Amino acid sequence: MILSNKKEPLSEFETTMEGRGFHIVWAETGEAALSMITKEKCNLLITDESLRDMTGIELVRKVVPICPMLNCAVASSLSSSDFHEATEWLGVKIPILPRDG
Repeated sequence: MILSNKKEPLSEFETTMEGRGFHIVWAETGEAALSMITKEKCNLLITDESLRDMTGIELVRKVVPICPMLNCAVASSLSSSDFHEATEWLGVKIPILPRDG
């Protein structure tokens, strides 16, 4: 699942992953993603730094109790130490650097 207010910067990633047999689901809000996660099997959640209704890190905080084994990646412009502090115990290993677009 990919969460972003802007689909265009990730469209090439979507095409590549679908070409390798992955099914990509898009959501624009954290609440929409939470609803979908409870209904569909999801292996990976990639979220933008800011969504319409919450930040990517806030979303991961809400996802972990619902689906603790879901792999999550978060775009973040935080420093490494600030990112580590904000995501400690959430299972997010490293930030994805946000791209303009």
